[in-house]
Amino acid sequence: MASPATEVQPNASDPTPAQVAVRLDGIQKRFGDVTAVVGVDLDVLQGEFFSMLGPSGSGKTTCLRMIAGFEAPTAGRVILHGRDVTTLAPYERDVNTVFQDYALFPHMTVGANVEYGLRVKRVPREVRRTRVAVAMRMVQLEGFEDRKPAQLSGGQRQRVALARALVNQPSVLLLDEPLGALDLKLRQQMQIELKAIQQRVGLTFIYVTHDQDEALTMSDRLAVMNHGRIEQVGSPADVYERPATSFVAGFVGVSNTLSGQVAREVTGSDATFTIRPEKIRMLAVEEQPGPGTCTVTGHVRAVIYLGASTRYAVALDPGGELVVLQQNLTQSSMEALEVQGKPVRLAWDRANNRVIQELRGETEPSGSGEEEG
Repeated sequence: MASPATEVQPNASDPTPAQVAVRLDGIQKRFGDVTAVVGVDLDVLQGEFFSMLGPSGSGKTTCLRMIAGFEAPTAGRVILHGRDVTTLAPYERDVNTVFQDYALFPHMTVGANVEYGLRVKRVPREVRRTRVAVAMRMVQLEGFEDRKPAQLSGGQRQRVALARALVNQPSVLLLDEPLGALDLKLRQQMQIELKAIQQRVGLTFIYVTHDQDEALTMSDRLAVMNHGRIEQVGSPADVYERPATSFVAGFVGVSNTLSGQVAREVTGSDATFTIRPEKIRMLAVEEQPGPGTCTVTGHVRAVIYLGASTRYAVALDPGGELVVLQQNLTQSSMEALEVQGKPVRLAWDRANNRVIQELRGETEPSGSGEEEG
């Protein structure tokens, strides 16, 4: 029998209980000899859209399942709204989960699917009807109650699954790659809709994804996970503009990394640094950029025309390679392809360099001599 939840006293430096919806306190999870999650500490704040981003096997879904109660942690605690629920069963936690496969009952109508959880809880009929109507309105599916799931599009079925979770009025909604089965255009549309729904209902959303665009598009904050550990937590802008490790720099967006002798040629230091492709300008070899600029020459090894933008792979004269991304404001695909094989000069503002401090887990501006605000 599950033990009752207990109140957890916060430390003076912690966010107040009213601010923290979910706290993972030293969470670990082992499956036999495999350690899936290694000592994760994390606070998810009340009312925020929080994403757990990482590749397959990074531990993000295991963390979500421990919050939901589907997996028991090997060590550490799961705390919901100040209460230790580590030993409680899933149905005893004030959370609901939306899965990628929707898990809708095909023989039931949409309304019956949304209502199902309330029927199991023996909620009175009139209350059920009211709450189903409210949930359907939240996901903008009024009038679809009598249809079967097979009569809906993929995006509509995902919204039904969301309504079925929202109708239970959880304090935290967990979403496990819910848009993974949708095509690209519909997935992008649903990202906007899902964020809008979260803002309307004001619930805490914890969203698991391996898709960096999803995480950057929807999140108030996100945690980047790798090999069962959190490598960085921050706003999308912080994580993208100031990656804490080389893994974060490479996984969240496209990033160039140079180190050793090549880095010294460019920045005057052999410390490993990253620079985002869109920060780099491609100039004629004879053109000299102004002060406060890093510059290096090379030749265009490959050109990839992407419609709205073009990606250039530039082999550097000192060694190594940088990827450059430029918007196609005026040039055509033929004009973009004409530069392949030609010598070029690359230039970018020195302040955009990020030196990777792997042991300390932070980044610093490279060579600027000034501390960033």
